[in-house]
Amino acid sequence: MDIESILAIAMFVTALAGLLAGFNVAFTLGGTALIFALIGTSLDVFRFSQLSGIFLRIEGIMTNGILIAVPLFVLMGVILERSRVAEDLLTVASRLLGGIRGGLGYAVILVGALLAASTGIVGATVITMSLIALPTMLKRGYDVRLSTGTIAASGTLGQIIPPSIVLILLADAISNASARASLAGASSGAISVQDLFSGALIPGLILVGAYMAWIAFNAITKPSSCPSHNDMDDDLPPLDTRTVIYALGAPLLLILAVLGSILTGLAPPTEAAAIGAGGAILLAGIRLAANRRPILKSTALAGLAAAISLPFLASNFDLRINRDVIPTGDAVMIAITTIIGVVFLMGMISSLIILSREKHLSDSLKNASHIITMVFTILIGASLFSLVFTGFYGDEMVEHILSNVPGGKWGALALTMLVMFVLGFFLDFIEIVFIVVPLVAPPLIMAGFDPVWLGILMALNLQTSFLTPPFGFALFYLRGSAPDGVKTLDIWRGAMPFIGLQIAVIALVIAIPSLATWLPSLAN
Repeated sequence: MDIESILAIAMFVTALAGLLAGFNVAFTLGGTALIFALIGTSLDVFRFSQLSGIFLRIEGIMTNGILIAVPLFVLMGVILERSRVAEDLLTVASRLLGGIRGGLGYAVILVGALLAASTGIVGATVITMSLIALPTMLKRGYDVRLSTGTIAASGTLGQIIPPSIVLILLADAISNASARASLAGASSGAISVQDLFSGALIPGLILVGAYMAWIAFNAITKPSSCPSHNDMDDDLPPLDTRTVIYALGAPLLLILAVLGSILTGLAPPTEAAAIGAGGAILLAGIRLAANRRPILKSTALAGLAAAISLPFLASNFDLRINRDVIPTGDAVMIAITTIIGVVFLMGMISSLIILSREKHLSDSLKNASHIITMVFTILIGASLFSLVFTGFYGDEMVEHILSNVPGGKWGALALTMLVMFVLGFFLDFIEIVFIVVPLVAPPLIMAGFDPVWLGILMALNLQTSFLTPPFGFALFYLRGSAPDGVKTLDIWRGAMPFIGLQIAVIALVIAIPSLATWLPSLAN
């Protein structure tokens, strides 16, 4: 083994040890890269001038259209969580379905899917549902293992159901890997966020269906584990149509607007993320407007109506103004759209005023800024790490290892999935996507695997590791927010059936690749 390979292995092990020790991720990656760059320079196997390539990589990050969507989706999720729109959603869904056996479990899964599609933040979803739903489920006689397992599993849906931040970051990593594979002669096309979003939709829905089937199975075989409940038992007033529409209809509309605009090609992910962030601000403003002047709430409602109508107008009428001749009908529609745009802007201003007065705006912006800064600082550190690792020909070493694994390309895939699964116990998905995926994805794509299918498998794999005892992040989130009477062992046992369902869905996607590739092929 030559000195470059030894340094590449030592560099990877050192970075992993630093991460497991709890050091700052970005500075661990960047610091490890600089230390080994100096070592390589002193041994005359690395030119320190190669580090100048980091500036081009940072410029690429800053101009990357895919990554621009991340801050907007983060802001959307944080605002929905801070303004308690998610809490209203879970409360109303629980009351609607509580009258049937297992209804609370169904409600948690459905709301988990909706929160996944509207926030994409696993920790926020698990904590929100454990604080709101878990005490209610235990109070109404639900089995503690079934309750905790349902909440933990539903919370991880944010990993796979679009618009997931995991899928956005994976799309960027897989796209770069596909480009590298193409340069090496592989016949792989360009990969977009839209491809990964549409590819994840069917597996995500299958997973939701599998979770609900497990609840139904328990309702039939163990009726005492998930009893039915009626609002009259708690002396609660009946739900009115207005409350249901506000709590369920508005988030559903936002999700349809964001996903629909991406999957239909009406708007690219960045613009769709802007729609989502704007819609979240409007919904939060309406939700918090109860104690404010009616004019603010009315304006916010008008802004929401305008936001709903603008995509319809854009998709059905020619609203271009840079034309030599504009027909009268088009001119009228352009004028109407302009007025509606002004109404939307006024609604946004009113919602921002409401959020500011309720002390939610600054907190939401601070939380979103912390998450966004963390993501992009890690990305820069990972880029520096990758630059030095590649300078030691570490990428070629990884390719050589995968190409010589017993079982050919399927053995290489199995080894990759196993490594990512184990790392998922200890590292956050961002670190895995930025460090591991760029190393293993190019050789796997060159081996003939479809990039979209590979990305979906990786997302499902990371989601499963989030749920697996004893180190699954979702279990930690749940343990930290669960009532004192809930034992850690109960949480672990409750998660096991859902892990089995996860593995079954992964096996299904491996056996039937079209589950992940059919929708993207329609878009192309």
